[in-house]
Amino acid sequence: MTQLVSQAAINAFFDGYHGDPFSVLGIHETDKGIEIRVLLPDASRVFVIDNEKGEEICELDCLDERGFFAAVIPNTRSFFAYQLKVFWGHEPQIIEDPYRFHLMIDDLENWLLGSGDYLRPYEILGAHFTECDGVSGVNFRLWAPNAKRVSVVGDFNYWDGRRHPMRFHRSSGIWELFLPKASLGQLYKFELIDCHGQLRLKADPYAFGSQLRPDTASQISALPEIVPMTEARRKANQYDQPISIYEVHLGSWRRNLENNFWLDYDQIADELIPYVKEMGFTHIEFLPLSEFPFDGSWGYQPLGLYSPTSRFGSPEALKRLVQKAHDADINVILDWVPGHFPSDTHGLVAFDGTALYEHADPREGYHQDWNTLIYNYGRNEVRNFLSSNALYWLERIGFDGVRVDAVASMIYRDYSRAEGQWIPNQYGGRENLEAIEFLKHTNWKIDSEIQGAISIAEESTSFAGVTRPSAEGGLGFHFKWNMGWMNDTLSYMQKDPVYRQYHHNQMTFGMMYQYSENFVLPLSHDEVVHGKSSLLGKMPGDAWQKFANLRAYYGYMWGYPGKKLLFMGNEFAQGREWNYQESLDWYLLDEQQGGKWHQGVQLLVKDLNHTYQKQAALFELDGDPAGFDWLVVNDYENSVFVFERRSRSGERIIVASNFTPVPRHNYRFGVNEAGKYEEILNTDSAFYQGSNLGNLGQVEAEHIASHNRTHSISITIPPLATVYLKWKGE
Repeated sequence: MTQLVSQAAINAFFDGYHGDPFSVLGIHETDKGIEIRVLLPDASRVFVIDNEKGEEICELDCLDERGFFAAVIPNTRSFFAYQLKVFWGHEPQIIEDPYRFHLMIDDLENWLLGSGDYLRPYEILGAHFTECDGVSGVNFRLWAPNAKRVSVVGDFNYWDGRRHPMRFHRSSGIWELFLPKASLGQLYKFELIDCHGQLRLKADPYAFGSQLRPDTASQISALPEIVPMTEARRKANQYDQPISIYEVHLGSWRRNLENNFWLDYDQIADELIPYVKEMGFTHIEFLPLSEFPFDGSWGYQPLGLYSPTSRFGSPEALKRLVQKAHDADINVILDWVPGHFPSDTHGLVAFDGTALYEHADPREGYHQDWNTLIYNYGRNEVRNFLSSNALYWLERIGFDGVRVDAVASMIYRDYSRAEGQWIPNQYGGRENLEAIEFLKHTNWKIDSEIQGAISIAEESTSFAGVTRPSAEGGLGFHFKWNMGWMNDTLSYMQKDPVYRQYHHNQMTFGMMYQYSENFVLPLSHDEVVHGKSSLLGKMPGDAWQKFANLRAYYGYMWGYPGKKLLFMGNEFAQGREWNYQESLDWYLLDEQQGGKWHQGVQLLVKDLNHTYQKQAALFELDGDPAGFDWLVVNDYENSVFVFERRSRSGERIIVASNFTPVPRHNYRFGVNEAGKYEEILNTDSAFYQGSNLGNLGQVEAEHIASHNRTHSISITIPPLATVYLKWKGE
């Protein structure tokens, strides 16, 4: 008989180099009739079963003993649905032929994917359960436009790249194959022959599940159901609401005491959520949870952007953790890292032999600080891959916001680079125009699709308009970490009180730019690692003074305009630096171990949070100059600061801080309103292990002029302490 498939084509399949399998395999119309051709390495016999008739209609001829079969179907001139009865040895197996199924992606989808306008590409790229011609299975799709051949390999085909080469869509660069045999939980990767003819084995960039490191395969997982945004969650994120964030590294908040191993998502939920609720935090922020290969990166070098890390369990378990937080009226924020990725070979690097996700020139595409690669934000498919990832975590896992890591490194081409090590933009400037547009686009997408979700920028420069809407020329973030405030105030607090008078402006300078952005005041993980000591360790003096300094600082911070963020362990003044490989030092809360010092700080943070939530004056007008007034701003000799916070309805709270160990008795300053002022919080209270100096509950304003005001009050400001005084009216 005449063989319609050349031996060269058959050899190409078995050599793993055939890049157009659907042109050969499957069901085809020929001059002699309908022909079926199958590639089944190591099979001995193959029969065709007509699905409609339910009977064998012919045996395929073996054209190559390695496992290539074909035959013209007798008395058949039209396509039909069929199955294959395959013998590997003596026992037969009924299988579906992946190459008999039609295209699963249309021209519009190809165009949208290529232009970067497909709103949620994660809904079609990667591995998805679907049904084709009444047959259920998994459809695999991968973007690799310069590969010569791509196969899906996994538990379902002996990890043999010859068995399931994929169909190529030239217009979009997408490879596709529907596999009826694949099932939930099976491991897979994509095997590529890259543009240079080199073999590459890659994890799926869009995988929803991954193996635990050091293994690197993707896992077939169902696309999580959408978690609708609720009005309560939306309201909790608004600018005029109290936002107090507890920043958590899931691998070291608490660990199993018996073996120092991680708790899983469900165990963490049972312990973390009640604790956060009791402590009065309104939000939890998790360090990155996208799958990452190296524990020591804390998640900040992710590779599986759509895959919740398997260190703590399944994606479904993570969703339960987030839902339990919502049930307790706590919103959840995710640290999100679209700025760079590591160069592990199973990841995105040189994906199809070209710099597909990264820049080819290391002056644009290599991060010297972190030994990582920088995304090419100018490429439509890369921008879409990243921006839709933010939607994925917010919509599918249920997070209420993302905190975008290292924004400064994204928006400046010369970030941490010497002259000659970076390439200017098209106008000769240092701004990364493509990254800026990407951030604007992502924030616009979040606002458009998930109203009420927030994005927060970790941006350490004075780049203008970070929290201005993108329609007005800004980056479109909702909040920005106030790194300047954090650096200035921590620098001040680290100084011995005798020298603080010479650095008074470090505590006041932040008000010069307070209303340029919507700020979060961050005391984050970055301040307690890499030899920087713990927050308690930064404080000067003996043990009493260290704890008093920290309590006074927290009091100042919670009174100051801006949302709050505190890294885990700081709420009870952990004495040593954070170690990602161990649990926090919870034993310090045992009176036998840490006395009551650590308990005192923990109780203070709890009371600060609950006071903050109850007092609209402390949060409602964070972004409005009408919500703040300095009452004493220049008393550098005494290191005293006094300011007033106000709400829309006229509520007033005075915050007075004394950053010396000398008590300030009869300290008089002018106030804006006559009447009584109730002391509602005092960081020097004996309840917090302070010296218990105070104002006996309340003071009353007198008609004595002071600080350019007609009325004044005289109070005691305890040593190294902050007090809150609430105006009670006339």
